Amino acid sequence: MREHYRSEAFTEAELAAEPMGQFDHWFREVATGGLHEPNAMILSTATSDGRPSSRTVLLKKFDHQGFVFFTNYASRKAREITSNPYVSLLFPWHQVARQVIVTGTAVRIGRDETAAYFRTRPHGSQLGAWASAQSSVIASREELLARYDELATRYPQTERVPVPPDWGGYRVVPETVEFWQGHANRLHDRLRYVAGDDGAWRVERLCP
Repeated sequence: MREHYRSEAFTEAELAAEPMGQFDHWFREVATGGLHEPNAMILSTATSDGRPSSRTVLLKKFDHQGFVFFTNYASRKAREITSNPYVSLLFPWHQVARQVIVTGTAVRIGRDETAAYFRTRPHGSQLGAWASAQSSVIASREELLARYDELATRYPQTERVPVPPDWGGYRVVPETVEFWQGHANRLHDRLRYVAGDDGAWRVERLCP
């Protein structure tokens, strides 16, 4: 099973001065182009002894500082970040033969920023954040639904749901950001921003 990509060349002359500006440009293109869940990204973490794990999470915010997602702080990903903050993100935009690959450090965001985002979530998703002890073993789905129903009774639609104390956001502060554009004959373009010690970014072209 092989795709023969058809696309225009992606050159250094087209790049923004820094990676978050380039990400913003590509993200707007895929979001307005109808791509399904362009904010879905694969987050890879590792234990302190280097055992990796990956899962899909949703990007909820990005700015000049990095990429923000939210999770339970007792989840597997959060525990691994605590012991090893170095992570990788992958945005797999297959329909347009593009990928964005990020390496960097995950740091917790402030509680005010977490609370501001939590208030924008649908009521059911707010309850779900309380109901699920993410990544822990549970006896059955019925047990999970019972927790949810109990919370729905305690916090009806008219009640404000408090922010769970063990739930919040991480910002992935990038050290490298690679923009990958697929082409025919495996002659892909790979342009990678690399952060210098002085905070300036340099661009490298990688062989496909």
